Amino acid sequence: MPTLLRIDSSSRRDGSHSRALADAFVAAWSSRFPGARITRRDLAADPIAHIHETTIAGFYTPVEKLDTSLKDAVALSDELIDEVNSADTILIATPMYNFAVPSALKSWIDQIVRINRTFSYDGTNFTGLVKAKRVVVVAAFGAGGYGGALASADFVTPYLKFLFGFLGVADVTVIPTEATTADAATVAANLDQAKASIVKLVEAA
Repeated sequence: MPTLLRIDSSSRRDGSHSRALADAFVAAWSSRFPGARITRRDLAADPIAHIHETTIAGFYTPVEKLDTSLKDAVALSDELIDEVNSADTILIATPMYNFAVPSALKSWIDQIVRINRTFSYDGTNFTGLVKAKRVVVVAAFGAGGYGGALASADFVTPYLKFLFGFLGVADVTVIPTEATTADAATVAANLDQAKASIVKLVEAA
């Protein structure tokens, strides 16, 4: 039975379009895989700490040489990476904030991108070590046009595709909804279109 890890990063608890898309994904997933395990991280309800100097030191210290201070510094990273590597599919729900991902999501990313845990480097080549088979990003954009004229201002889609590809996940799918600040009819139509894409994707899983 496949395992799903859901990551919510919108600061809005109510009225969040990215959370609505994630809810639609989970509903479709639960219907497709009854009884499947779903783990959730809500980065607004339970913020992830920024990495500190001791965190970085712990990342670059061999496991057998970690003292108590460094073990404590990397404990959260260990927990988050274990969640990532326990998932078959990772669902990232994110809005665009100022053309990029929210700082809450970046904090989570900084904790899971870790040498010899989620990627390795032999002095020449990087190799991704993440075991998840697929990442699905459901993204909300306030304006329209990021799939066209404003594509160069989208630092969410290419960043997340590159990041998870770097970590070893070959299958990264982004399902966007745009113009979330438009009139109610436009927003509803765009959300419905995105939800239809979600159902189609899950049905094919």
